[in-house]
Amino acid sequence: MTWEFELPFRAQHSLLCGVDEAGRGPLCGPVVAGAVILPENFDVSELNDSKKLSEKKREALYEKIIASCDWAAGIATPEEIDAYNILNATFLAMCRAVEGLKSAPAFALVDGNKIPKGLSVPSAAIVKGDAKCPSISAASVIAKVTRDRMMADLALQYPQYDLEKHKGYPTKEHYRRILEHGIAPIYRRSFLKNLDQHRED
Repeated sequence: MTWEFELPFRAQHSLLCGVDEAGRGPLCGPVVAGAVILPENFDVSELNDSKKLSEKKREALYEKIIASCDWAAGIATPEEIDAYNILNATFLAMCRAVEGLKSAPAFALVDGNKIPKGLSVPSAAIVKGDAKCPSISAASVIAKVTRDRMMADLALQYPQYDLEKHKGYPTKEHYRRILEHGIAPIYRRSFLKNLDQHRED
């Protein structure tokens, strides 16, 4: 990755942050957003959409980002996802991430095609921004690693669901585990309305 796509935005705004999320699709756990202000001397050559990076590479980049950047993670809980829907809960997590930065950014680059409601700074939505903008890519790494670590902790608390294998995503085996063990408090009940359809005859 290079700075090329992001440079025009950096030229216009004194302090820029990237924003991205992880965990919109899973049946359980929080949705997590990352916000990162990358310094100009940050080596962006290894950055990419976090889903395209190996776990080992993501972890290494995560440590590099938290050591040298202003960053924050924001979450929205399963209860908030059920109350507000996944899109609005994602926006809530993004707002919390931006508000958690030590410095107030002048502008935010947000992955996706919608600008989060309630965001406290001017922003632009960048489709597939995690593959174009280093700041968004860095935010995607923060979001993904933070959520994966949270799911690893939940896997220890709820071993019956095999969360360490699927990270909460809707696999056939995951549905089978839910049907066998019931719906724990970590689940997004609005995502399980059709659970009975997954019962095997």
